[in-house]
Amino acid sequence: MTGRTRPREGEDWLIRTLFVLFLLVGAALRLWRFGAVPEGLNQDEAFAAYEAWCLLKTGRDSFGHSLPVYLTAWGSGMNALESYLMLPCLALLGRTALAVRLPQLIVSLLSLPAAYGVGKRMVDRWAGLCGLFLLAVCPWHVMLSRWGLESNLAPGFLLFGLYFFLRGLEDCRWLPLSALMYGLSLYCYAAIWPFVPLILLLQTGYGFWCGKLRLRGREGTWLLGAAVLLALALPLVLFLLVNWGLLPELHLGPFTIPKLVVMRDSEFSLAQVPEHAANLLSLVLRQGDGLLWNGTDRFGLFYYGALPLALVGLVWAVRETAEGLSRREPHPAALLLIQLLAGILQGLTLDANVNRVNTLWIPVVLLAALGTRWLCSFDPRALLVPLLIFGALFLRFAGYYFTDYAQQSRAHFGAGLEQAVEAALAREGEIRVARGANYARVLFYSGQDPEEYRETVAYKNYPSAFLDVESFGRFRFLTGLGEPNPACVYLVEDGDWAYDLSAAGFAVDRYGCYAVAYWE
Repeated sequence: MTGRTRPREGEDWLIRTLFVLFLLVGAALRLWRFGAVPEGLNQDEAFAAYEAWCLLKTGRDSFGHSLPVYLTAWGSGMNALESYLMLPCLALLGRTALAVRLPQLIVSLLSLPAAYGVGKRMVDRWAGLCGLFLLAVCPWHVMLSRWGLESNLAPGFLLFGLYFFLRGLEDCRWLPLSALMYGLSLYCYAAIWPFVPLILLLQTGYGFWCGKLRLRGREGTWLLGAAVLLALALPLVLFLLVNWGLLPELHLGPFTIPKLVVMRDSEFSLAQVPEHAANLLSLVLRQGDGLLWNGTDRFGLFYYGALPLALVGLVWAVRETAEGLSRREPHPAALLLIQLLAGILQGLTLDANVNRVNTLWIPVVLLAALGTRWLCSFDPRALLVPLLIFGALFLRFAGYYFTDYAQQSRAHFGAGLEQAVEAALAREGEIRVARGANYARVLFYSGQDPEEYRETVAYKNYPSAFLDVESFGRFRFLTGLGEPNPACVYLVEDGDWAYDLSAAGFAVDRYGCYAVAYWE
C-alpha cells in the first residue's frame, strides 16, 4: 500500500454501494430523534442560542455589541460562528432544540464524505471507505453531532480545510476554499488560534518544498487563498490587541471588535507541559474524560479496538512521509500528520479534556482507517472482518445511546426546563429560580427580550471571567430558598426545595428534572 490504487474490475459498483450505505448509516444515527436526545440543552449551547436570538432580533449580542467577531457571553467570551450559523435556523424553526443543534448536525454530516475524500487521496477508495465508516460509527462523533457546543464545530472545519488542501495540491483552484475553511475554523474555537497558523505554515511549506505550490503561474492561486485567510484572521488579531489593552474597542463598519469583561488567556501554559502530557496520554488511552456529554466509558471515543489500528496507521503514515521526503515526492499522509501534531501540541499546552482537544480525534480516526487499509492491503475483501466487528459495536452503542444514555443525560442537559420556564411565565409575579437551572438556559427558553435584558441584568460578581447573574426581567436567581414568598413563583430542581415548597403549602407542578411551585 504505497499510494492510490484503482479498484479491481467489478469492484466499482461495490465501492459505490458501500459509500451510499455508510453515509446512510451515519446519517440515520445522527438524525434519529434529533433534537430530543439528548433531551434539553447544555448551558453553553443555550447561551450560544440566546446570543443568536439577540442577533436575530436586534443585530446585537446580549452585551449590545453590533455583529461582534467574538461574543462576550459569560464575561470572558464565546466563539461566535455557531451563533451566526444558528440565525437562519432560528428564523425558520423558532426557539427549538432542533434549530439550535442544526448547524452542528450539518457540519458533522458533511464531515463523513470529507473523511472519505481524505482517505481516498491518502491511498485509494477502499481507504476512503474505511475513513467514512469509522467516522460514521464513531461514538464521539455521533455524540458531538447531536448537540451544539460551539467549539465542536472546529474538527469539521479543520477536516474540510485538509480535504480542500489535498485537492488544491492536485488543482490549485481548490486552495482558496481550503483557506476559507481554515479561516472559519478560527471562529469555532479560540484554543486553536496558535495552531491553525502552524498547520498552514507546515502544509504550505511542504507543498512548496515538494513542488506542488509555486509563486507564479496558475499555481499562484494560493495567493488568493492567503488573502482569504488574512481577511478572516485580521479581525481576531485586532480582537487580541483590544483585549490585551493595546487598542480601544473597535468598530469596522457594522462589525464590533469587543472588549471582554475579562480576557481569559491563562489556560495556555508551557510551565506544565509534563503534567499536560500525562493527562493527554491518559485521555487517549482511556478514550474519555468521565464527562457524560463527551463520551461513554462503555464504548470509548472510537471503540477501544480502534486505537491499535490508529497506531498501525501512524507507523505507515510516518514511513510513507519519510520516504516521500527522501525522494522529494509529496505524500498526502504528511498533511494528516501535521494536523495530528497540532492537536498533540494543543493538548500539551492546556489541561485537556475531550472537547478541549477535539481537533485531535478526527486525525486519530483517519489513522485508524489507514491502519485498517494497510493490514488488509493484500485483498480489500479482508476489510469485511473489521467492518463487521465495528458494525457490531456500533449496533450495541446505538442501542445504549437511545435508551440508557438518553435517560442518564437528562439531568446534565436540563430536561424539562423549557416546559418549566413556560409554566412559570404563565403565572403572575417574580420568578425565583434555583441556580441549578442556569441563567443561560432560562434566557433562551424564556425568549427574554434582548433590550430588557441589557437594561435589567444584575450581576453578583462583576467583573469576572464567569459572571454570576443575580436577576433580569422577572427572574431572580437564588443561592438559598429562604422563607417562601406566596407572591412569587418558584422554578427549582425537582428535589429538596420542591418538597420544602410543597410542605409550605405551595402547589408544585413537575416538568422532567424541574418543578414549578406557586401559591393557590
